[in-house]
Amino acid sequence: MILHTVLAVAAVAVSSLAVAVFPRSVLAFLLFQGSLLFVYLARIPTWLRAALLGSALLVLMPLIGAYNGYYLEVATQVGIFVALALGLNIVVGLAGLLDLGYVAFFAVGAYTWAIFGSPHANLIFGGGFPLSPGWFYVFLFVGLVVAAGAGILLGLPVLRLHGDYLAIVTLGFGEVIRVLANNLDKPINITNGPKGITPIVRPATLWGLPYGEYFYFLVLLIVGAVILVNRRLEDSHVGRAWEAIREDELAARAMGVPLVRMKLLAFACGASFAGIMGVMFSAKQVFINPESFTFLESIGVLAMVILGGMGSIPGAVLGATAVTVLNLQVLKGLSLWLNELKNAGVTVLGYNLADLPTQFEPAKYERMIFGMILVLMMIFRPQGILPARRRQRELAEPAAPSTRRAEATTT
Repeated sequence: MILHTVLAVAAVAVSSLAVAVFPRSVLAFLLFQGSLLFVYLARIPTWLRAALLGSALLVLMPLIGAYNGYYLEVATQVGIFVALALGLNIVVGLAGLLDLGYVAFFAVGAYTWAIFGSPHANLIFGGGFPLSPGWFYVFLFVGLVVAAGAGILLGLPVLRLHGDYLAIVTLGFGEVIRVLANNLDKPINITNGPKGITPIVRPATLWGLPYGEYFYFLVLLIVGAVILVNRRLEDSHVGRAWEAIREDELAARAMGVPLVRMKLLAFACGASFAGIMGVMFSAKQVFINPESFTFLESIGVLAMVILGGMGSIPGAVLGATAVTVLNLQVLKGLSLWLNELKNAGVTVLGYNLADLPTQFEPAKYERMIFGMILVLMMIFRPQGILPARRRQRELAEPAAPSTRRAEATTT
Protein backbone atom coordinates (compact mmCIF):
# COMPACT_ATOMS: atom_id res chain seq x y z
CA MET A 1 0.00 0.00 0.00
CA ILE A 2 2.89 2.38 0.73
CA LEU A 3 4.28 1.82 -2.78
CA HIS A 4 0.88 2.51 -4.34
CA THR A 5 0.52 5.66 -2.22
CA VAL A 6 3.89 6.99 -3.34
CA LEU A 7 3.19 6.11 -6.98
CA ALA A 8 -0.27 7.74 -6.91
CA VAL A 9 1.02 11.00 -5.43
CA ALA A 10 3.99 11.00 -7.80
CA ALA A 11 1.80 10.32 -10.84
CA VAL A 12 -0.46 13.30 -10.14
CA ALA A 13 2.48 15.58 -9.30
CA VAL A 14 4.61 14.61 -12.31
CA SER A 15 1.74 14.73 -14.81
CA SER A 16 0.62 18.15 -13.49
CA LEU A 17 4.18 19.43 -13.81
CA ALA A 18 4.38 18.04 -17.35
CA VAL A 19 1.20 19.90 -18.34
CA ALA A 20 2.53 23.12 -16.75
CA VAL A 21 5.85 22.84 -18.62
CA PHE A 22 4.27 21.70 -21.92
CA PRO A 23 0.82 23.36 -21.88
CA ARG A 24 0.14 22.55 -25.55
CA SER A 25 1.23 18.92 -25.42
CA VAL A 26 -1.62 16.45 -25.92
CA LEU A 27 0.54 13.65 -24.50
CA ALA A 28 1.12 15.60 -21.27
CA PHE A 29 -2.63 16.12 -20.80
CA LEU A 30 -3.32 12.46 -21.56
CA LEU A 31 -0.70 11.57 -18.93
CA PHE A 32 -2.58 13.76 -16.43
CA GLN A 33 -5.85 12.00 -17.23
CA GLY A 34 -4.13 8.60 -16.94
CA SER A 35 -2.79 9.56 -13.52
CA LEU A 36 -6.38 10.16 -12.31
CA LEU A 37 -7.35 6.66 -13.48
CA PHE A 38 -4.31 5.22 -11.69
CA VAL A 39 -5.31 7.03 -8.48
CA TYR A 40 -8.81 5.55 -8.74
CA LEU A 41 -7.53 2.00 -9.25
CA ALA A 42 -4.55 2.12 -6.86
CA ARG A 43 -4.72 0.37 -3.48
CA ILE A 44 -4.56 3.48 -1.33
CA PRO A 45 -6.65 4.73 1.60
CA THR A 46 -10.06 6.10 0.60
CA TRP A 47 -9.37 9.50 2.15
CA LEU A 48 -6.14 9.84 0.12
CA ARG A 49 -7.91 8.81 -3.10
CA ALA A 50 -10.65 11.39 -2.46
CA ALA A 51 -8.05 14.07 -1.62
CA LEU A 52 -5.99 13.42 -4.76
CA LEU A 53 -8.98 13.26 -7.10
CA GLY A 54 -10.58 16.29 -5.43
CA SER A 55 -7.42 18.40 -5.66
CA ALA A 56 -6.88 17.32 -9.28
CA LEU A 57 -10.42 18.14 -10.39
CA LEU A 58 -11.07 21.23 -8.24
CA VAL A 59 -7.64 22.89 -8.20
CA LEU A 60 -5.24 21.47 -10.79
CA MET A 61 -7.69 21.21 -13.69
CA PRO A 62 -8.75 24.91 -13.52
CA LEU A 63 -5.06 25.85 -13.26
CA ILE A 64 -4.32 23.76 -16.34
CA GLY A 65 -7.24 25.52 -18.04
CA ALA A 66 -5.60 28.86 -17.28
CA TYR A 67 -2.57 27.72 -19.32
CA ASN A 68 -4.61 26.16 -22.10
CA GLY A 69 -8.35 26.85 -22.26
CA TYR A 70 -8.86 24.00 -24.72
CA TYR A 71 -8.11 21.45 -22.00
CA LEU A 72 -10.81 22.98 -19.80
CA GLU A 73 -13.21 22.75 -22.75
CA VAL A 74 -12.32 19.06 -23.14
CA ALA A 75 -12.89 18.47 -19.42
CA THR A 76 -16.30 20.21 -19.62
CA GLN A 77 -17.31 18.12 -22.64
CA VAL A 78 -16.17 14.99 -20.79
CA GLY A 79 -18.41 15.95 -17.86
CA ILE A 80 -21.43 16.45 -20.13
CA PHE A 81 -20.95 13.04 -21.74
CA VAL A 82 -20.31 11.38 -18.37
CA ALA A 83 -23.76 12.54 -17.21
CA LEU A 84 -25.31 11.29 -20.47
CA ALA A 85 -23.56 7.92 -20.17
CA LEU A 86 -24.70 7.55 -16.55
CA GLY A 87 -28.28 8.28 -17.61
CA LEU A 88 -28.20 5.72 -20.41
CA ASN A 89 -26.48 3.29 -18.05
CA ILE A 90 -29.65 3.22 -15.95
CA VAL A 91 -31.83 2.34 -18.93
CA VAL A 92 -29.47 -0.07 -20.73
CA GLY A 93 -27.11 -1.27 -18.04
CA LEU A 94 -29.39 -1.63 -15.02
CA ALA A 95 -32.87 -2.14 -16.50
CA GLY A 96 -31.68 -3.92 -19.66
CA LEU A 97 -33.85 -1.75 -21.99
CA LEU A 98 -31.91 -1.09 -25.19
CA ASP A 99 -32.45 2.59 -26.05
CA LEU A 100 -31.12 3.80 -29.42
CA GLY A 101 -32.85 7.18 -29.28
CA TYR A 102 -31.37 8.51 -26.06
CA VAL A 103 -30.11 11.74 -27.61
CA ALA A 104 -33.76 12.78 -28.10
CA PHE A 105 -34.01 13.60 -24.38
CA PHE A 106 -30.81 15.62 -24.64
CA ALA A 107 -32.45 17.56 -27.49
CA VAL A 108 -35.64 18.11 -25.48
CA GLY A 109 -33.66 19.71 -22.63
CA ALA A 110 -31.54 21.78 -25.01
CA TYR A 111 -34.51 23.20 -26.94
CA THR A 112 -36.40 23.90 -23.70
CA TRP A 113 -33.84 26.51 -22.66
CA ALA A 114 -32.88 27.55 -26.20
CA ILE A 115 -36.43 28.67 -27.01
CA PHE A 116 -37.11 30.59 -23.80
CA GLY A 117 -33.54 31.80 -23.31
CA SER A 118 -33.32 33.48 -26.73
CA PRO A 119 -35.16 36.22 -28.66
CA HIS A 120 -36.67 33.41 -30.76
CA ALA A 121 -39.48 32.99 -28.20
CA ASN A 122 -40.80 36.46 -29.24
CA LEU A 123 -41.94 34.87 -32.53
CA ILE A 124 -44.13 32.46 -30.53
CA PHE A 125 -45.32 34.50 -27.56
CA GLY A 126 -45.07 38.05 -28.90
CA GLY A 127 -42.51 39.65 -26.58
CA GLY A 128 -40.76 39.62 -23.22
CA PHE A 129 -37.93 37.30 -24.22
CA PRO A 130 -35.18 36.21 -23.78
CA LEU A 131 -35.55 35.42 -20.10
CA SER A 132 -32.98 36.89 -17.76
CA PRO A 133 -29.81 34.81 -17.05
CA GLY A 134 -31.11 33.90 -13.58
CA TRP A 135 -33.88 31.80 -15.17
CA PHE A 136 -31.22 29.39 -16.41
CA TYR A 137 -31.07 27.75 -12.98
CA VAL A 138 -34.85 27.33 -12.93
CA PHE A 139 -34.73 25.77 -16.38
CA LEU A 140 -32.20 23.19 -15.22
CA PHE A 141 -35.12 21.70 -13.26
CA VAL A 142 -37.63 22.45 -16.02
CA GLY A 143 -35.42 20.60 -18.52
CA LEU A 144 -35.13 17.70 -16.06
CA VAL A 145 -38.93 17.49 -15.63
CA VAL A 146 -39.75 17.92 -19.34
CA ALA A 147 -37.20 15.27 -20.38
CA ALA A 148 -38.46 12.89 -17.68
CA GLY A 149 -41.98 13.39 -19.05
CA ALA A 150 -40.70 12.61 -22.55
CA GLY A 151 -39.08 9.47 -21.15
CA ILE A 152 -42.41 8.34 -19.70
CA LEU A 153 -44.14 9.09 -23.02
CA LEU A 154 -41.59 6.88 -24.77
CA GLY A 155 -41.87 4.21 -22.10
CA LEU A 156 -45.66 3.82 -22.31
CA PRO A 157 -45.90 2.32 -25.83
CA VAL A 158 -42.82 0.08 -25.46
CA LEU A 159 -43.72 -1.64 -22.17
CA ARG A 160 -44.47 -4.95 -23.89
CA LEU A 161 -41.47 -4.84 -26.25
CA HIS A 162 -38.08 -6.51 -25.80
CA GLY A 163 -34.71 -6.71 -27.53
CA ASP A 164 -34.66 -5.81 -31.21
CA TYR A 165 -38.24 -4.49 -31.26
CA LEU A 166 -37.54 -2.14 -28.35
CA ALA A 167 -34.35 -0.91 -30.06
CA ILE A 168 -36.23 -0.14 -33.28
CA VAL A 169 -38.98 1.80 -31.50
CA THR A 170 -36.52 3.90 -29.47
CA LEU A 171 -34.48 4.54 -32.62
CA GLY A 172 -37.68 5.78 -34.27
CA PHE A 173 -38.45 8.03 -31.30
CA GLY A 174 -35.01 9.64 -31.57
CA GLU A 175 -35.53 10.29 -35.26
CA VAL A 176 -39.03 11.70 -34.64
CA ILE A 177 -37.62 14.31 -32.24
CA ARG A 178 -34.86 15.26 -34.68
CA VAL A 179 -37.27 15.55 -37.61
CA LEU A 180 -39.66 17.64 -35.50
CA ALA A 181 -36.81 19.98 -34.58
CA ASN A 182 -35.97 20.20 -38.28
CA ASN A 183 -39.49 21.00 -39.45
CA LEU A 184 -41.28 22.83 -36.65
CA ASP A 185 -40.59 26.23 -38.21
CA LYS A 186 -44.03 26.27 -39.91
CA PRO A 187 -46.81 27.24 -39.48
CA ILE A 188 -45.62 28.41 -36.06
CA ASN A 189 -41.88 28.86 -35.84
CA ILE A 190 -41.04 26.89 -32.69
CA THR A 191 -37.57 25.46 -33.40
CA ASN A 192 -36.44 27.66 -36.33
CA GLY A 193 -35.85 24.50 -38.35
CA PRO A 194 -32.40 23.67 -39.74
CA LYS A 195 -31.14 27.21 -39.07
CA GLY A 196 -31.16 26.52 -35.35
CA ILE A 197 -31.55 28.96 -32.47
CA THR A 198 -29.07 31.65 -31.43
CA PRO A 199 -28.05 33.63 -29.41
CA ILE A 200 -28.93 31.67 -26.28
CA VAL A 201 -28.55 33.44 -22.95
CA ARG A 202 -25.80 32.23 -20.65
CA PRO A 203 -26.17 32.15 -16.87
CA ALA A 204 -24.72 34.93 -14.77
CA THR A 205 -21.44 33.72 -13.31
CA LEU A 206 -20.73 33.85 -9.60
CA TRP A 207 -17.68 35.49 -8.02
CA GLY A 208 -16.58 36.91 -11.38
CA LEU A 209 -15.42 33.54 -12.72
CA PRO A 210 -14.79 33.38 -16.49
CA TYR A 211 -17.38 31.36 -18.41
CA GLY A 212 -14.95 28.50 -19.14
CA GLU A 213 -14.18 27.88 -15.47
CA TYR A 214 -17.78 28.55 -14.41
CA PHE A 215 -19.25 25.97 -16.81
CA TYR A 216 -16.57 23.48 -15.76
CA PHE A 217 -17.47 23.77 -12.08
CA LEU A 218 -21.20 23.72 -12.85
CA VAL A 219 -20.84 20.54 -14.95
CA LEU A 220 -18.65 19.00 -12.25
CA LEU A 221 -21.33 19.78 -9.63
CA ILE A 222 -24.08 18.19 -11.76
CA VAL A 223 -21.93 15.12 -12.50
CA GLY A 224 -21.30 14.70 -8.77
CA ALA A 225 -25.05 14.86 -8.09
CA VAL A 226 -25.75 12.37 -10.93
CA ILE A 227 -23.17 9.91 -9.56
CA LEU A 228 -24.64 10.23 -6.07
CA VAL A 229 -28.19 9.60 -7.36
CA ASN A 230 -26.95 6.65 -9.45
CA ARG A 231 -25.18 5.13 -6.45
CA ARG A 232 -28.24 5.50 -4.21
CA LEU A 233 -30.53 4.05 -6.89
CA GLU A 234 -28.19 1.12 -7.52
CA ASP A 235 -28.17 0.14 -3.86
CA SER A 236 -31.91 0.64 -3.37
CA HIS A 237 -34.84 -1.72 -3.94
CA VAL A 238 -35.49 0.17 -7.20
CA GLY A 239 -32.02 -0.72 -8.50
CA ARG A 240 -32.47 -4.36 -7.53
CA ALA A 241 -35.87 -4.38 -9.25
CA TRP A 242 -34.26 -3.02 -12.45
CA GLU A 243 -31.60 -5.73 -12.29
CA ALA A 244 -34.29 -8.36 -11.79
CA ILE A 245 -36.15 -7.09 -14.88
CA ARG A 246 -32.91 -7.14 -16.86
CA GLU A 247 -32.17 -10.73 -15.91
CA ASP A 248 -35.65 -12.25 -16.34
CA GLU A 249 -38.88 -10.28 -16.67
CA LEU A 250 -41.10 -13.29 -16.00
CA ALA A 251 -39.25 -14.19 -12.82
CA ALA A 252 -39.27 -10.54 -11.74
CA ARG A 253 -43.04 -10.37 -12.22
CA ALA A 254 -43.48 -13.61 -10.27
CA MET A 255 -41.49 -12.11 -7.41
CA GLY A 256 -43.84 -9.11 -7.28
CA VAL A 257 -41.76 -6.52 -9.12
CA PRO A 258 -44.13 -3.94 -10.69
CA LEU A 259 -42.82 -4.06 -14.27
CA VAL A 260 -44.77 -1.09 -15.63
CA ARG A 261 -43.80 1.28 -12.84
CA MET A 262 -40.15 0.20 -12.78
CA LYS A 263 -39.69 0.45 -16.54
CA LEU A 264 -41.26 3.89 -16.68
CA LEU A 265 -39.11 4.96 -13.74
CA ALA A 266 -35.98 3.76 -15.57
CA PHE A 267 -36.88 5.71 -18.72
CA ALA A 268 -37.76 8.81 -16.67
CA CYS A 269 -34.55 8.72 -14.59
CA GLY A 270 -32.30 8.18 -17.61
CA ALA A 271 -34.05 10.90 -19.60
CA SER A 272 -33.93 13.45 -16.76
CA PHE A 273 -30.10 13.38 -16.67
CA ALA A 274 -30.03 13.96 -20.43
CA GLY A 275 -32.54 16.82 -20.08
CA ILE A 276 -30.55 18.73 -17.48
CA MET A 277 -27.38 18.34 -19.54
CA GLY A 278 -29.27 19.50 -22.63
CA VAL A 279 -30.06 22.79 -20.87
CA MET A 280 -26.40 23.10 -19.90
CA PHE A 281 -25.25 22.28 -23.45
CA SER A 282 -27.47 24.91 -25.11
CA ALA A 283 -26.32 27.63 -22.69
CA LYS A 284 -22.69 26.69 -23.16
CA GLN A 285 -22.78 26.50 -26.95
CA VAL A 286 -25.05 29.58 -27.38
CA PHE A 287 -26.29 27.94 -30.60
CA ILE A 288 -28.07 24.67 -31.29
CA ASN A 289 -29.61 23.08 -34.38
CA PRO A 290 -31.00 19.59 -35.19
CA GLU A 291 -27.62 18.38 -36.44
CA SER A 292 -26.38 18.37 -32.84
CA PHE A 293 -28.80 15.53 -32.00
CA THR A 294 -28.38 12.88 -34.68
CA PHE A 295 -28.66 9.11 -34.35
CA LEU A 296 -24.86 8.86 -34.27
CA GLU A 297 -24.82 10.82 -31.01
CA SER A 298 -27.03 8.13 -29.43
CA ILE A 299 -24.68 5.45 -30.73
CA GLY A 300 -21.71 7.38 -29.35
CA VAL A 301 -23.22 7.48 -25.84
CA LEU A 302 -24.15 3.79 -26.09
CA ALA A 303 -20.54 3.04 -27.09
CA MET A 304 -19.37 4.83 -23.92
CA VAL A 305 -21.57 2.61 -21.75
CA ILE A 306 -20.51 -0.62 -23.50
CA LEU A 307 -16.83 0.32 -23.47
CA GLY A 308 -16.83 1.11 -19.77
CA GLY A 309 -19.05 -1.79 -18.73
CA MET A 310 -22.84 -1.94 -18.74
CA GLY A 311 -24.37 -1.45 -15.31
CA SER A 312 -21.15 -0.07 -13.84
CA ILE A 313 -21.00 3.54 -12.64
CA PRO A 314 -17.16 3.81 -12.74
CA GLY A 315 -17.31 2.06 -16.11
CA ALA A 316 -19.72 4.63 -17.55
CA VAL A 317 -17.49 7.46 -16.29
CA LEU A 318 -14.37 5.84 -17.77
CA GLY A 319 -16.09 4.97 -21.06
CA ALA A 320 -17.40 8.52 -21.52
CA THR A 321 -13.97 9.95 -20.72
CA ALA A 322 -12.12 7.58 -23.07
CA VAL A 323 -14.45 8.08 -26.04
CA THR A 324 -14.64 11.88 -25.63
CA VAL A 325 -10.87 12.24 -25.27
CA LEU A 326 -10.32 9.93 -28.23
CA ASN A 327 -12.72 12.03 -30.30
CA LEU A 328 -11.70 15.54 -29.20
CA GLN A 329 -8.01 15.09 -28.54
CA VAL A 330 -6.33 12.00 -29.92
CA LEU A 331 -7.84 11.83 -33.42
CA LYS A 332 -7.94 15.59 -33.94
CA GLY A 333 -4.41 15.88 -32.51
CA LEU A 334 -3.17 13.27 -34.99
CA SER A 335 -4.88 15.12 -37.84
CA LEU A 336 -3.27 18.43 -36.83
CA TRP A 337 0.12 16.78 -36.50
CA LEU A 338 -0.26 15.16 -39.92
CA ASN A 339 -1.27 18.50 -41.45
CA GLU A 340 1.80 20.16 -39.96
CA LEU A 341 3.98 17.48 -41.54
CA LYS A 342 2.18 17.94 -44.87
CA ASN A 343 2.58 21.72 -44.78
CA ALA A 344 6.27 21.31 -43.95
CA GLY A 345 6.71 18.99 -46.96
CA VAL A 346 8.18 16.14 -44.87
CA THR A 347 9.18 13.05 -46.84
CA VAL A 348 8.75 9.56 -45.32
CA LEU A 349 10.32 6.55 -47.12
CA GLY A 350 10.56 8.56 -50.32
CA TYR A 351 6.90 9.66 -50.18
CA ASN A 352 6.18 13.36 -49.81
CA LEU A 353 3.41 13.81 -47.24
CA ALA A 354 2.25 16.95 -49.08
CA ASP A 355 0.77 14.57 -51.68
CA LEU A 356 -1.25 12.68 -49.03
CA PRO A 357 -5.01 12.95 -49.81
CA THR A 358 -7.20 14.62 -47.20
CA GLN A 359 -9.26 11.41 -47.03
CA PHE A 360 -6.49 9.88 -44.89
CA GLU A 361 -6.88 12.36 -42.01
CA PRO A 362 -7.41 10.35 -38.77
CA ALA A 363 -10.30 12.60 -37.62
CA LYS A 364 -12.38 11.35 -40.56
CA TYR A 365 -12.16 7.78 -39.25
CA GLU A 366 -13.68 8.53 -35.86
CA ARG A 367 -16.74 6.28 -36.30
CA MET A 368 -14.67 3.51 -37.88
CA ILE A 369 -12.35 3.48 -34.87
CA PHE A 370 -15.36 3.41 -32.50
CA GLY A 371 -16.71 0.43 -34.44
CA MET A 372 -13.38 -1.39 -34.26
CA ILE A 373 -13.15 -0.71 -30.53
CA LEU A 374 -16.64 -2.12 -29.96
CA VAL A 375 -15.90 -5.24 -32.03
CA LEU A 376 -12.64 -5.87 -30.17
CA MET A 377 -14.35 -5.25 -26.83
CA MET A 378 -17.11 -7.74 -27.59
CA ILE A 379 -14.53 -10.38 -28.59
CA PHE A 380 -11.89 -9.96 -25.90
CA ARG A 381 -13.64 -8.18 -22.99
CA PRO A 382 -17.44 -8.24 -23.36
CA GLN A 383 -17.95 -7.15 -19.75
CA GLY A 384 -16.25 -3.75 -20.45
CA ILE A 385 -13.15 -2.13 -18.97
CA LEU A 386 -14.57 -1.63 -15.47
CA PRO A 387 -17.52 -4.07 -15.31
CA ALA A 388 -20.08 -4.31 -12.56
CA ARG A 389 -19.30 -7.18 -10.16
CA ARG A 390 -22.55 -8.98 -10.98
CA ARG A 391 -21.90 -8.75 -14.75
CA GLN A 392 -18.34 -10.03 -14.26
CA ARG A 393 -19.61 -13.06 -12.34
CA GLU A 394 -22.27 -13.77 -15.00
CA LEU A 395 -19.72 -13.87 -17.80
CA ALA A 396 -17.37 -16.01 -15.71
CA GLU A 397 -20.02 -18.61 -14.81
CA PRO A 398 -20.10 -20.59 -18.12
CA ALA A 399 -16.44 -21.50 -17.69
CA ALA A 400 -16.98 -22.85 -14.22
CA PRO A 401 -18.62 -26.24 -15.06
CA SER A 402 -15.96 -27.17 -17.61
CA THR A 403 -13.29 -26.16 -15.16
CA ARG A 404 -14.87 -28.33 -12.51
CA ARG A 405 -15.08 -31.28 -14.92
CA ALA A 406 -11.43 -30.86 -15.86
CA GLU A 407 -10.49 -30.78 -12.21
CA ALA A 408 -12.56 -33.93 -11.54
CA THR A 409 -10.91 -35.75 -14.48
CA THR A 410 -7.43 -34.97 -13.31
CA THR A 411 -8.23 -36.17 -9.82
